[in-house]
Amino acid sequence: MPRWHVYILRCRDKSLYTGISTDVEARLEKHNSGKGAAYTRSRKPVELVWSKTCKTESSARKQEAKIKSWSKAEKEAWIDVSRKQ
Repeated sequence: MPRWHVYILRCRDKSLYTGISTDVEARLEKHNSGKGAAYTRSRKPVELVWSKTCKTESSARKQEAKIKSWSKAEKEAWIDVSRKQ
């Protein structure tokens, strides 16, 4: 059974992109090669700034939706707190 991950990328323009994947490193490569999400194609390179493993695809999608509902400031605070832990 694949492990799902929710992740946040920082784009070249300092914007943040949130997604899910079963292989974050491969997905990061796709984003940086221009074959990932349309949003990141014109904003590469992107860097991984946060990720979390989830038990199921459903829980990853729920976490992704929650994060996407946050303001950029809330996401930045989340990233900062997570790095300090």
